[in-house]
Amino acid sequence: RSRFTVGIVDDVTNLSLPPREPLVLEHTDEVRAVFWGLGSDGTVGATKNSIKIIGEGTPLHAQGYFVYDSKKAGAVTVSHLRFGPRPIRAPYLIQSATFVACHQFDFLAKYDVLETAAEGSTLLLNAPLEPDEVWAAIPREAQETLIERKMRLFAIDADRVARDAGLGGRINTVMQTCFFALSGVLPRDEAIARIKAAIETSYGKRGKAVVERNFAAVDQSLALLHEIPVPASAGGAVRRRPIVSEEAPSFVQKVTAVIMAGKGDALPVSAFPVDGTWPTGTARWEKRALADEIPIWDPAVCIQCNWCALVCPHAAIRTKVYPERALEGAPDGFKQVAWKGPDFAGSRYTVQVAPDDCTGCSLCTTVCPAKDKSNPRHKAIEMQPARPVREQERHAYDAFLAMPEAPRDGLSRLNAKTSQLLQPLFEYSGACAGCGETPYLKLLSQLFGDRALIANATGCSSIYGGNLPTTPWATDAEGRGPAWANSLFEDNAEFGFGIRLAVDAARAEALRLVGELGPSLGDELAATLLAPEDDSEAGLAARRAAVEALRAALAGRTDAPARRLLEVASALVRRSVWLVGGDGWAYDIGYGGLDHVLGQDRDVNALVLDTEVYSNTGGQQSKATPLGAAAKFAMAGKATGKKDLGLEAISLGHVYVARVAFGADMNQAVKALHEAESYPGPSLVIAYSPCIAHGYDLRHGVEQQQLAVKSGAWPLYRFDPRRSELGLPPLQLDSKDPSIPIATYQRNETRFRMAETLDPERYRRLMARADQEAADRWAVYKYLAGLAIPARQSSEEPR
Repeated sequence: RSRFTVGIVDDVTNLSLPPREPLVLEHTDEVRAVFWGLGSDGTVGATKNSIKIIGEGTPLHAQGYFVYDSKKAGAVTVSHLRFGPRPIRAPYLIQSATFVACHQFDFLAKYDVLETAAEGSTLLLNAPLEPDEVWAAIPREAQETLIERKMRLFAIDADRVARDAGLGGRINTVMQTCFFALSGVLPRDEAIARIKAAIETSYGKRGKAVVERNFAAVDQSLALLHEIPVPASAGGAVRRRPIVSEEAPSFVQKVTAVIMAGKGDALPVSAFPVDGTWPTGTARWEKRALADEIPIWDPAVCIQCNWCALVCPHAAIRTKVYPERALEGAPDGFKQVAWKGPDFAGSRYTVQVAPDDCTGCSLCTTVCPAKDKSNPRHKAIEMQPARPVREQERHAYDAFLAMPEAPRDGLSRLNAKTSQLLQPLFEYSGACAGCGETPYLKLLSQLFGDRALIANATGCSSIYGGNLPTTPWATDAEGRGPAWANSLFEDNAEFGFGIRLAVDAARAEALRLVGELGPSLGDELAATLLAPEDDSEAGLAARRAAVEALRAALAGRTDAPARRLLEVASALVRRSVWLVGGDGWAYDIGYGGLDHVLGQDRDVNALVLDTEVYSNTGGQQSKATPLGAAAKFAMAGKATGKKDLGLEAISLGHVYVARVAFGADMNQAVKALHEAESYPGPSLVIAYSPCIAHGYDLRHGVEQQQLAVKSGAWPLYRFDPRRSELGLPPLQLDSKDPSIPIATYQRNETRFRMAETLDPERYRRLMARADQEAADRWAVYKYLAGLAIPARQSSEEPR
């Protein structure tokens, strides 16, 4: 049978597509399966593995197609798989599924997961509930579909099985096992045997322990898989939520929400901005509610260090100080305590989680140093199941956001603690849970975001920073925030340099026109605008006030100089220009451009988010990849060392250079960014960025950064040419002499263990070289810092 329906969209404000039926030849012996998953939960990997198992190991024909956006993690993924005894000649997207799997329970409350389900089909649900609780928790709309289409319902708490097996959030093995058990595409015993064989192939290089953990998940899955009876009628109070809040701006309601619902193809071209400029601050409307557990604050134990907020990759943990009067109208139970800092005396203080934006990475709880003296296991921040507390935390977060922001000019000093009292203008990104890059961007936005111009190289940071339909770059209450644009690997430094030149040209013209029009503007205003800028927050506020006064003085004037000055007046406020990208850009493809820009004398700042691998494109080695690390094109372990980008920049003599790792020394990271931005010439900040490509649970990212620094693999320093004018060595070492072997740091990461497993003897030689190279590099740094050079260490291997 072949039928089709045409849908015409003429009003995106009320998008309603007609039911679709397949333009395909369907067979009753064909399995058509649709899997709804979450980026990074393993769904796509598992379904691709299923195609290999069936397509390569059985006489059945197989077809697969995978729909997902460009988010790094946390995006909806929909996998379409067909299996049958005949050649498959059909469009990729399945519209009449015999099997539907929903790997994230909360999807039912947000998406029409059962839109493609055929009559008599099966729904497999990952439900973090007891079997007798599942039906009541399913939204009424989904219940009605299950009943109307006479579907069978099966549920398993896959997250629990994965956690018990030591797989963290990777539920792919669990759900894959259940699919084969229920779909009938293969006999159950044969399917399990093939799954385990595929596990051996996929994870064997990662070590025996990884394989055994996946085997354990397979064995436990079928024991905890339950069929849920489908009643004759729907019931319960749960309803499907709208894609975005009714409070969202019109554009978000009419365009962004449609794309988020997976129906962006139905939007007419006329719905999009004609100049390609998209509104900022739209990630706040996604409310993905990814986390099974979220952090909860105990004010009685908290020491107000604000470390939890600084390390949070998604700005989902925030701290705020505010006047006590702001508590009027706060919901019952809103947590707050007296602020202990020297600034903002008499204020109240709150640490609050954004329950629908937290990814559950647990970095905040891992880094929290505050423990209950009567119960050392209890910290000031602890992970708790999200479902029971999500609603109350939503109300608390709404109240938190309504509290006034701390005045920027009220801080007498800037460090890890006080920086987190400033509003982040980079929030709720689609980066991987536990991402090591985004804390630096969030910090940058807190320090300079209200006047930042960012040129972003293609890579992870451009994907979670600007992929449609939403962006995490935001604005403050005054409407100020970073202006962000993406350029290519090979020319991002030049692109950002062009922004700097344009800003300088506009500023020079504005100053010239102020001087030319000075008498008509008023001598006092003209003198204020022509005077050197005060870089403090108070000075910045005064400068902005002067520019507003200038605009008022120019209002209504029709002469050409006045009209032109009005156009370029904003350039009279100091801009902070940043070149942002990963190591693939800075060390490799865009290195020539970066070197050229650093070789100039313009005030540009480069922030290199160094993951030591091409993370965005699947883990290829770069010149930042350390000796011995396994990566694509270096599976046996990279045979050459990591390029010292910082030392190359130092050799230019006039560049501010810093190497930072927020988990090893938060205050040093804050200080380095602040010094780099205040430096009147080019600056380079190289930031250690833990990544899922490193192969460990990123909740331990802070500990790994500390080990990297202690081993000498990642020394911390700041090179400031201004110190030479004071007769001081420009290089300052911010970390101590290496105190542990590099292997101690590396053995926690799969990228090194893989190389060791393949060839233990070769790996031992590489590690001996790595220790020696770290010692040699440290000796060079100590020399440049004017410190004594340690005696040369012996090496197990000749150099």
